[in-house]
Amino acid sequence: MNAILKSTTATRSTQEWQAADAAHYLHPFTDFKSLANKGSRVIVSADNIYLRDSDGHKILDAMSGLWCVNVGYGRKELIEAATKQMTELPFYNSFFQTATPPAIELAELLSEVTPPQFKHVFFSGSGSEGNDTVVRMVRRYWDVLGQPERTVIISRNNAYHGSTMAGASLGGMSGMHAQGGLPIPGITHIEQPFWFELGQGLSRDEFGLKAAGWLETKILEVGADKVAAFIGEPVQGAGGVIVPPETYWPEIQRICDKYGVLVVSDEVICGFGRTGHWFGCERFGFQPDLMTFAKGVTSGYIPLGGVMVGERIATVLIEQGGEFNHGYTYSGHPVACAVALANIRVLQREGIVERVHDDLGPYMAQQFATLSEHPLVGEVQTCGLMGAVQLVQDKASGKTFPSALDVGMVCRGHCFGNGLIMRAVGDRMIVAPPLVITRAQIDEMMALIRRCLDLTLTDATRQGWLRA
Repeated sequence: MNAILKSTTATRSTQEWQAADAAHYLHPFTDFKSLANKGSRVIVSADNIYLRDSDGHKILDAMSGLWCVNVGYGRKELIEAATKQMTELPFYNSFFQTATPPAIELAELLSEVTPPQFKHVFFSGSGSEGNDTVVRMVRRYWDVLGQPERTVIISRNNAYHGSTMAGASLGGMSGMHAQGGLPIPGITHIEQPFWFELGQGLSRDEFGLKAAGWLETKILEVGADKVAAFIGEPVQGAGGVIVPPETYWPEIQRICDKYGVLVVSDEVICGFGRTGHWFGCERFGFQPDLMTFAKGVTSGYIPLGGVMVGERIATVLIEQGGEFNHGYTYSGHPVACAVALANIRVLQREGIVERVHDDLGPYMAQQFATLSEHPLVGEVQTCGLMGAVQLVQDKASGKTFPSALDVGMVCRGHCFGNGLIMRAVGDRMIVAPPLVITRAQIDEMMALIRRCLDLTLTDATRQGWLRA
C-alpha cells in the first residue's frame, strides 16, 4: 500500500491533483466554485516548521497547521506511539462501561497538567464536539441541581467555538449564523473585548472593565436565574488574535461568581503552551469550571478533543447519579490518546512551555513591536507565540480600510507567494507558529512578514487606497 501511495504522489502533477480535488473534495469554509477555478495548494510533506508543496516550494508554516502543530512536524515519538497503539489495539469504544489503558492514562496525565480544580475529563473527537459537550453538560448540571430553567449560555461576538450546530451557535461569527438559522435557542452574545475597535478614548485597563461589564448587563437582562454559563477564549484566535486587557478576565470571574454563573474557558487554541502557560486561563488569572481542549493536545497528528470538568460540576454529576445521555463513537480513541500522551511528554521533557514563556514569546513580542513603525500597521499584539498585525488605511487616525478592498487578502496572497503561511482575519494578519520555532526562525519569519507588508504597501499606494 505504501509503495502505491508513494508512486501515486510522485507521478501526479500539481494540475492533476488540483483537477481531482476540484472534482471530488469539498473543503471547509470555502467558496467551492472559486477554488475550483483557481486550484488548491497541494501540500505533500512537512518537517519541523516547514511545509513543501507539490511544486517543491518550501513554506514556513507560521500558523502551525491550524493552530495545532505545537511540537512541529515529523516528531518520531508521536509517530511511534500511534504505530505501537495501532498494532496493539487500533480502536475500542468507551461505551458499555469499558475503557482502554491509553484513555485512562491520558485522563490521569491531564489532571496533572491542568489547573488544580480539574480531576475529570470527557473526551471528544474535536474542539467543536467538546463545545457541544459543554452545552449538554452545563444544562445537565443545573437540571440535576433542581434549576432546569438555567439554560442560557452567554458568549461573545467574533468568538469562534467550532462549526457544529452548537459550536457555531456559541461562536459569534455573523457569517456562520447567517447560514443554517443560527444560533440555536438559549445562546446569546455580548460584545468582544477588542480595544482597537471599541475602546478608543479609554485606556486598555479601563476598557477591560467596561467590556467585562457588558456581561453583567446581559445577565441582568436575561435574568440571573436563567443563565447557565459564560464561555470565552482566553485570547480570541480565529477572531484575529484579540488579546484582552489585563483587567478583563478577573472582572469576568468576579461577575460570574457574583451570580453563580459557570465559567467555561475554550482552550482549543490557547491550551498546551500557546500563551506561554500550559493553559490560557492561567495566563489571564481566572478559574474556569469547564475547559475545552483539542488541537495542541496531539499537536494535530490525530484528532482528539475533550472537556476538563471541574470538581464543582463533576461532584454533582457523579454523586447525584443518573445517566448522562451524551457521547461519541471516538470518545477516548486509544490511538489518539496514545499520541496525546507522547505529545504531552515531549512538552514536559523538553520544557517547551517554559521556553515559550521565558524566551521565545518575549523575543517574538520584541520583534513584532518593530512592525509598529510600518506605514500600514495600526496595532500589533502578541501573547506567547500568537501575534496579530492590524492593517490600517490611515496610520495617524487608525482608520481601517473599507472592507470591499479586502487588503488582508492582498497581503495573504503575498505571504503565500513568498513562502509564508500567515492568516488574514479581515485586515488583521495573524500568526501562531509551532512552539518549537527558534529565534533564528522567528527572524526568518519576521523578514518574510516585512517583505509581504512592503509588497502590500506598494499595491495600496499604486491603487490609491492610502490616506495621506
